[in-house]
Amino acid sequence: MDMRNEIALVTGANRGIGQGFVEELRARGAKKIYAATRRPETVPEIEGVVPLRLDVTDDASVARAAELAGDTTLLINNAGVSTFARLTDGAEEDIRLEMETNFFGPLRMLRAFAPILGANGGGAVLNVLSVMAWMAFEHSNGYGASKAAAWALTNGVRHELAAQGTRVTGLAMASVDTDMMADIEDEKSDPRVIAKAALDGVEAGAFEVLADARTAGWKSRLGEDPALLYPHLTEVGAAGR
Repeated sequence: MDMRNEIALVTGANRGIGQGFVEELRARGAKKIYAATRRPETVPEIEGVVPLRLDVTDDASVARAAELAGDTTLLINNAGVSTFARLTDGAEEDIRLEMETNFFGPLRMLRAFAPILGANGGGAVLNVLSVMAWMAFEHSNGYGASKAAAWALTNGVRHELAAQGTRVTGLAMASVDTDMMADIEDEKSDPRVIAKAALDGVEAGAFEVLADARTAGWKSRLGEDPALLYPHLTEVGAAGR
C-alpha cells in the first residue's frame, strides 16, 4: 500500500493519536483525509483534510459518514475512551461507555465501511488497540476488557474480509502522551511516533504493529502462567488461607 494512492478516514481525528495520524498521512501524501470527530469544527482548515462529523456510538451518525465518505480506501478506527473504571466497583455506565466506544464503535464502522472498501478495491483497516488488552491493573480494567474485545474483533474481521482483499492491521501500544493519559505518571510515547510506526506497518501489509518495547514484552508473555505475570497476587492467595 502506497499512502499517496489512498483516501483515509480517521476516527477521533481532532487530537492525540488521531491528530498524529492526520499529520502523518499528510506527510506521506495521502490523496484525501477524512478527519472524523464529534466536533468537526475543531479540525483545522488544511488542504486535503475534510472534517467529518461522526459519533461512533451512534448508528445514524456512522451511516451518514459512510454516505459522505464512500471513496474511502483506508479506515483507521482510532476513536476511544477510558474512564479508568474498576470492574468490581466502578460505575457500570462507565464500563458500558468504554465497551460501546472501544468495541462496538469499530464494529459499527467496519460493518458500514467493509462494503465500501470492497467496492474500492479492498483497501485496508487499522484498528487502534492497547497493551491493556493483555494485562491488568488495580484500575482501568473496564478499558482493558473493551480493548481485549477489540483485539478479538480485529482478528475476526481479518478472516472475514480477506476474500474481498481488505488487509486488517492491529496497532497496540502502552502509554501515549495524549489528553486521556494527562494525569497519569508514566513513560509516554509521542502520538506522531505511534502513527508513523502504525502506517509503516499498514504500508508493509503487517497484521500487527507493536509500537513499543513494553507492548512487545507483554504480547510475548501471553502463554505464561498468570502467577508469573502477577506474582504479587500469589501472596494475596497465600494470606487468605
